[in-house]
Amino acid sequence: MTAAQADLQIDRPTVADGAVLWRIAKDSKVLDLNSSYSYLLWCRDFAATSAVARDERGEPVGFITGYLRPDSPRTLLVWQVAVDEAHRGRGLAAAMLDALAARAAAEHGVDTVETTVAPGNTASERLFTAFAERHGALLEREVLFDASDFPDGPHDPEVLHRIGPFAL
Repeated sequence: MTAAQADLQIDRPTVADGAVLWRIAKDSKVLDLNSSYSYLLWCRDFAATSAVARDERGEPVGFITGYLRPDSPRTLLVWQVAVDEAHRGRGLAAAMLDALAARAAAEHGVDTVETTVAPGNTASERLFTAFAERHGALLEREVLFDASDFPDGPHDPEVLHRIGPFAL
């Protein structure tokens, strides 16, 4: 953990965090924004496989939402990663991803992380490539959803990144 991260705590989100997570996602201007309701549900139903970073006042400044794949319960699917603009550039996303992967490995036997990244999202590309390198894991990429799969207008393809197996 860097000095810039020392005053932050990484733990599970609570329903009370849902509104702030929605705002962080909205302010990111790069994430597909889900309904505020979905962030509340996520904080209730998927808190065990998600993470929130809190500042010294206990306020959320970043989050990762994730879930265990039903057909592959040793795989953590990372849905969204976001860091509040004032806290970017400090390695917080990597710290949250490492903490969440370690918790999921200890509690659920997770040995693989999957996520999707739109082409051109270099921050996410770097985050997940560096995660694979830090943990000595293989990183495979393939298009999971082509642009034509999305019914609601123009959308970039989503490239699946599969990282694993890893040992934490």
